[in-house]
Amino acid sequence: MYVSIAVGTFVGLVTKFILDKKFIYQYQSRNVADDARLFMIYSMTGVLTTAIFWIFEIGFELIFNSKGYRYLGACIGLSIGYWLKYQLDKKYVFLH
Repeated sequence: MYVSIAVGTFVGLVTKFILDKKFIYQYQSRNVADDARLFMIYSMTGVLTTAIFWIFEIGFELIFNSKGYRYLGACIGLSIGYWLKYQLDKKYVFLH
């Protein structure tokens, strides 16, 4: 089970990186080293924003002791996380 979670997470990360790079930021890599550097920074912004998502999701469940509020926290955390990820990626990852 944990292997499938890890593989799914990695495949999702790589896929989102490729799609963001091409369709959101229209970034053209100079070489493989540039792509590797971008992917590392992109991954770090993802760790930060995933932590925000988890804090809201788990925090709402712990505070309100309710699955419904857990989902509300997840929606809020995901919204904040995706907005912040876009801002960070635009400023620090996909520089033109």
